[in-house]
Amino acid sequence: MNNKKNIKIDAVILWVDGNDEAHISKMLPYIEDKSIIKTKKFKTRFEQVNEIQYTIDSILKFASFIENIFVVTDNQVPHFLKDKNKKTNYDKVTIVDHQVIFKGYEKYLPTFNCRPIETCIHRIPNLSEHFIYFNDDFFLINHTKPEDFFENGFPILRGKWLNFDENIFYKKFKKPRTGHKSIQQNAAKLLGFDKYYNFKHTPHPMRKSTFEKFFKANEAVFINNIKYRFRDKSQFTPQGLANHLEIKNKTCVFKDNLQLIYFRSYKKPLLWYKIKLKIASKGKLFLGLQSLDLAPKNIRDYILDWLDNRIK
Repeated sequence: MNNKKNIKIDAVILWVDGNDEAHISKMLPYIEDKSIIKTKKFKTRFEQVNEIQYTIDSILKFASFIENIFVVTDNQVPHFLKDKNKKTNYDKVTIVDHQVIFKGYEKYLPTFNCRPIETCIHRIPNLSEHFIYFNDDFFLINHTKPEDFFENGFPILRGKWLNFDENIFYKKFKKPRTGHKSIQQNAAKLLGFDKYYNFKHTPHPMRKSTFEKFFKANEAVFINNIKYRFRDKSQFTPQGLANHLEIKNKTCVFKDNLQLIYFRSYKKPLLWYKIKLKIASKGKLFLGLQSLDLAPKNIRDYILDWLDNRIK
């Protein structure tokens, strides 16, 4: 199959406003230790500093080939999309509620766990076969083309092969975690791999039919991954599942160059971030900003100003 210029590609973004009192009230009945919601570790999974607008604006500017941008939320709408004066700038954007993608499985709602939501994104009505999944802390920072995400119709995977933790001596005795790597390992193990392909924090090109075929044949696996309202160590990342399915079926393309700059902490001097972003603007396609809400104000303001100027 040739990578035609008219290949239809959509974008999907998950978003939650963790500062919304209605969202907090919805969450409270499912939390035994109410004090946990005051901790930084818990709050940073839900809080935001309007990154979603930068994500969408970056797609509109640097990926003009994207046909539809679906924002998946729980009865929420980002403030900038409520502005009637701006709505015409966001014609490509559609809000999709959790109720829609969990249709038939509403008993597992509400959920405060990205993994069940990601497990259901292929159920978005009218979603294209080819789509790119963005977290709301992923941004495009240079012009992209369809061939940066799909080659001959197959997803391009950016990452590297790693051993499972239990096969690494110094990790054998550590307490199991529910982090980014462990849930990728769960996906690989589910499909019978003896190693796992560790993907990084870049936008994820995926195919709807890959999810549909697997979950149609494995509904119990689907239900087990959507039933937890909060993260559980038994879950897998759906992106990892899709990637390993594509690898197993030889329907993907590997790319060593991540073309990514990624900040996961903000403990360095401001000058360091200025230099890194200047370098990134010349050769990278993607920017990842994990937990930007935890950054010191001067660093956060600089990064957001940089993004604002980049995507104007």
